[in-house]
Amino acid sequence: MEIKINLKERDIPRKWYNLAADLPTPMLPPLGPDGKPITPDMLAPVFPMNLIEQEVSTKRWIPIPGEILDILYRWRPAPLKRAVNLEKYLKTPAKIYYKDESISPPGSHKPNTAVPQARYNKQFGIKKITTETGAGQWGCALAFACKLIGLECKVYMVRISFDQKPFRKIMMQVWGANCVASPSNETNAGRKILAEMPDTPGSLGIAISEAIESAVTDPTGQTRYSLGSVLNHVLLHQTIIGLEAKKQLKLAGEKLPDVVIGCAGGGSNFAGLAFPFVADKINGANIKIIPVEPTACPKMTRGPFAYDFGDTACTTPLLAMYTLGHAFIPKPIHAGGLRYHGMAPLVCQGINEGLIEPKAYQQLQCYKSAMLWASTEGSICAPETSHAIAAVIDEAEKAREEGKEKVILFNYSGHGLMDLLGYDAFLSGKLTDYTLPQEEIDKYTEPLKNLPKAEVKKTGKW
Repeated sequence: MEIKINLKERDIPRKWYNLAADLPTPMLPPLGPDGKPITPDMLAPVFPMNLIEQEVSTKRWIPIPGEILDILYRWRPAPLKRAVNLEKYLKTPAKIYYKDESISPPGSHKPNTAVPQARYNKQFGIKKITTETGAGQWGCALAFACKLIGLECKVYMVRISFDQKPFRKIMMQVWGANCVASPSNETNAGRKILAEMPDTPGSLGIAISEAIESAVTDPTGQTRYSLGSVLNHVLLHQTIIGLEAKKQLKLAGEKLPDVVIGCAGGGSNFAGLAFPFVADKINGANIKIIPVEPTACPKMTRGPFAYDFGDTACTTPLLAMYTLGHAFIPKPIHAGGLRYHGMAPLVCQGINEGLIEPKAYQQLQCYKSAMLWASTEGSICAPETSHAIAAVIDEAEKAREEGKEKVILFNYSGHGLMDLLGYDAFLSGKLTDYTLPQEEIDKYTEPLKNLPKAEVKKTGKW
């Protein structure tokens, strides 16, 4: 039995896959303040044009430059592993495979896009990148990429995660980045929020506002903003995960998976694994594709599909997505990377089509799943990843009850060695479950009625 399926360096994918080329119904366009579709030049103060070209592209395949591959080779191709010990414990006929993205230097999937984004910015003549981070995985990845490529990096880290995960801040500093707690006193957006809510735990929406403001107000014009999830070009770069997984499943003697699972905050790690298989589903394959979110931040399972801003200060274009409202302040659960108010528009259009079926899980079930994983497979997963594992266990138990042999594939999106305070809180009984009340959803989404309406468009085939 093959437990670790490895690819040779020569087998690494040479192109990224763009789902926008194959969606049966195209996603709705981003809108500007006037309610009209934005043009690429309107994004130029925020992103370099070479990344904007990828953002708006509808080409199916986009080549990966050799200089980017040269850096990715440090940990890619990443192994595909089989969770045989978890299978035995669950007494399931299902085969459970996982893509191990924890082996990258920062410990997660995030460098798959941090490296290309840093490289494209450098190529465009940019000197400094600003960004936000929730749990700190993205901040660490961008700090790592900027150090290797030779750029300055400034990270606005959501306050609650800044306090809960101090070692991630230190990792960023080791790689030369400047990390500050958000909201901060360094931007107009941060000062405004602090004046209104001095004790706020912060949110990714607030941190994004600060990072964008910091970039666009640089008088030298040599700073740009970088996003770790949500946008098309970010998800594009992550598809190297699923493209590798396809080759590895074939080596393992499998055709296609029956179930594909990933946790989803903004959508990048889920999309990175799932989008190449969504393409198979579009072309007739019978695959269940599940993004998993926390019940404390249930935008896909309970939020409306609407045009909304990507940040609290309303500086981004309006995106058509499942959202809890740009002013939403989530509870300070330990899965900080899953606390974003919206979801990637490409993922949302996949949901609208019925190609993607989201689920939400409680915090305690996820930590129990992480503990079971640690006691069977041995590794300590990130709190975000535990959501995917909870869904995997459910699907494996369902296969046992049905007596069906299934192939379950999920993304092990990061290790939890910098998240042990969350495990300590769980082990000491300090964590509780939380379901976002409907009145909270209504309160934060009510203002969206004043924005352009996002119509759900689909073929109805799935």
